[in-house]
Amino acid sequence: MRIRIGLIGLSDVWPSRHAPSLRALADRFEVRAVYDPVTRRAEQAAEPFGASVVAGYRALTEREDVDAVMILAPHWYGMLPILAACDASKAVYCAAGLDLTPEEAGQVKRRVEESGVAFVAEFVRRHMPATIRLKELIASRLGPPRLLFCHQRMAGERRNGHCRPSQDPALREMLELIDWCCYVVDRSPRHVTGIVHAPAGENSAREADYHMLSLDFSAETPGAGPVAQISCGRYIPSHWQEAINYRPPASLQVACANGVAFVDLPSTVVWFDEAGRHQEHLDSDRPVGEQMLLHFHRAITSLVRRTSDLEDAYRALQIIQESRNSHRRGCRIELPR
Repeated sequence: MRIRIGLIGLSDVWPSRHAPSLRALADRFEVRAVYDPVTRRAEQAAEPFGASVVAGYRALTEREDVDAVMILAPHWYGMLPILAACDASKAVYCAAGLDLTPEEAGQVKRRVEESGVAFVAEFVRRHMPATIRLKELIASRLGPPRLLFCHQRMAGERRNGHCRPSQDPALREMLELIDWCCYVVDRSPRHVTGIVHAPAGENSAREADYHMLSLDFSAETPGAGPVAQISCGRYIPSHWQEAINYRPPASLQVACANGVAFVDLPSTVVWFDEAGRHQEHLDSDRPVGEQMLLHFHRAITSLVRRTSDLEDAYRALQIIQESRNSHRRGCRIELPR
């Protein structure tokens, strides 16, 4: 079955990830319409596919020749394209990080559930070869995770005060890192503690240069189960490229019952057990962009409706919101079950 696609917003990875993946899977997807706030950019993306350029996201979702929409970049419209897609009964592929209020996140979740449309969130770290191998090692050699350390160092760029919070790259990264750690542990956390650092005199929500949170996955006694420390910083000026790239930390470090693993995405895992050091460089049959699109295709064509992506995306949004509450209140927050 060939799915007719409409594109809403074009991200920086459109030329390297989404466009090549859609071309490689031309037998399963057909791009019919493109909308982007920058018309010239939309025209350049639409031309190779023979697609139409439309004037707005709602006009795109209402087209009869569009079966599903791919929201690839966050802009001023926030959650509105998702709601429009639900109104038009169109499946949604969401690659744009969403930073919503709890009320907005709940509204999106309810609308997607009520409409019955397929919803896929682009959590690419799950599908990378290194993550797949880490999950295999946890099941076979390393044992259950006990501690996870995940830090993302980014270029420090000040945001435009007129942008939605969802356009903050640091917060979008935090959403993906939270989902990644939850996926590796294979359960939802029970408590979160958050810290936000911002230069003196500036608004912490908009101008923060460091976000950190601790997730406690303990089933009963706090601290007894797996604990993940996740942080994302943009404290180095963007023009200090040498400093940004100096001794980058492992993408993920996991201390398990029987060993420890260091993961560097997309394809390197170094792990240690009693036998010593093991280093693996992994390959994948398909690029991660194609894997995500195949997952989307299955979600649309399957007779069984899957809600896990929606639940996982909502969980990550909840954790972000509660980590901010933890920072403001100076205490650990119990997460909803």
